[in-house]
Amino acid sequence: MQPAQKIPLGVSQTLKELLNRDAVQVDLIPEKKGLFLKHVEYQVTSQRFTVSVCRRYSDFDVFHELLLQRFPYRMVPALPPKQMLKGVLATVPERDFIEGRRRALRRFINLVALHPFLSEDELLKTFLTFSGSDVQNQLREAFKRTGDEFMMYKIVRQAKEYFPPDTQGQFASSRELIHNIFNLFRGLRERAKRLAERSRGNAMDLLMFGRELRQASALLTVFLLLLAFSVGSDSWPVPPLAVASSNWGTLRHSLKGLSVEFALLANRAAQQGRREEDDVVEKLNFFLDLLQSYKDLHERQEHRQTLHKHTSGRKHTVSDITQPRDQASVEQLKSRIAQQENAILTVELRSYFSLLCLHQETQLIFTYLQMTAHILAAFVNSQIQGHREMSEVWNDLHPKLSCLFENLDSTSSACPPAGQDQTPVTLVPN
Repeated sequence: MQPAQKIPLGVSQTLKELLNRDAVQVDLIPEKKGLFLKHVEYQVTSQRFTVSVCRRYSDFDVFHELLLQRFPYRMVPALPPKQMLKGVLATVPERDFIEGRRRALRRFINLVALHPFLSEDELLKTFLTFSGSDVQNQLREAFKRTGDEFMMYKIVRQAKEYFPPDTQGQFASSRELIHNIFNLFRGLRERAKRLAERSRGNAMDLLMFGRELRQASALLTVFLLLLAFSVGSDSWPVPPLAVASSNWGTLRHSLKGLSVEFALLANRAAQQGRREEDDVVEKLNFFLDLLQSYKDLHERQEHRQTLHKHTSGRKHTVSDITQPRDQASVEQLKSRIAQQENAILTVELRSYFSLLCLHQETQLIFTYLQMTAHILAAFVNSQIQGHREMSEVWNDLHPKLSCLFENLDSTSSACPPAGQDQTPVTLVPN
């Protein structure tokens, strides 16, 4: 048996080369158009084509459907839902849903723009560059000009020759491995989301802490006014210990200043939450969308194999046809037989071509597995930057707290008696 030939047009690009193919940004357009039904529009900007176009969700939907028809044997990423599912509206604000859909559409179009085969198709160029109002018709016309990928590929009749006998076993092993990788990264994504949620929760707690310090400062202001009015008057009783202490003004001023610092800490924590969401969670979502498209491709492949077995079983039904007597009927029967044989041959060729595409898509998945290093680097860098920014603000509090304790120690009249142990206040050193 001769060894299998080298598979043509394999995915030879490195991850860096794939990621450098394009970078597409999807932004919400603030204006809402429409007299009765409001809809969201997006500004889609391609770095590769250096152009920005306006698109609606329905444009993405038509583009997605045509991609599935053009590339039935490739990983076509799924679209996010157009509307919130029933029961979700009560738990997810509309603004958050729209933002989540925008992020998902951005991941979708970038997965298409980075794909070695999909990115070179006229459909993508039309979607990213056509600036007219009838982009959906332009996309349909572009599809009609060439049909699906099988009709354009030059080596479809030789596809069978490029595979070893254990091709199906290799695909099954790869599918199982990628399924396990998908579950692993889905767990990592959930933990990264919780980290981002904790950072946002930390921001809210710090902000509320600062507000309560400001409220304490306001209460001290009222107390000082009360203290001023109580001097020489019996109508404003104030505890003797409070009158004896002379550091209330210092404490009020310090608490007011600290509230500003805690507001800055809250801002840093909120930035950290956004950083974790944008740099870590989104990269994990991108990779999971890719893996999901591979799983979807396998499901379509299984459906085609079932259909192919059903069609192959019809080969032997031709001989069962009753032989006609007249010449015209004979010619008609021959034509029908030839059409049926051509249809069966086409199904066989498509089956082998689909295996060729599946091999290339599997190669692409294993190339993208190197994104693990990028995701880990993004996570580590986000934590380093976040802790550094928070540390800078905390360290700025150090001299202010030092001055506060020095002033309190020098003016306090309620110190413990001599000879009693005093517990010192330990501050974090610079």
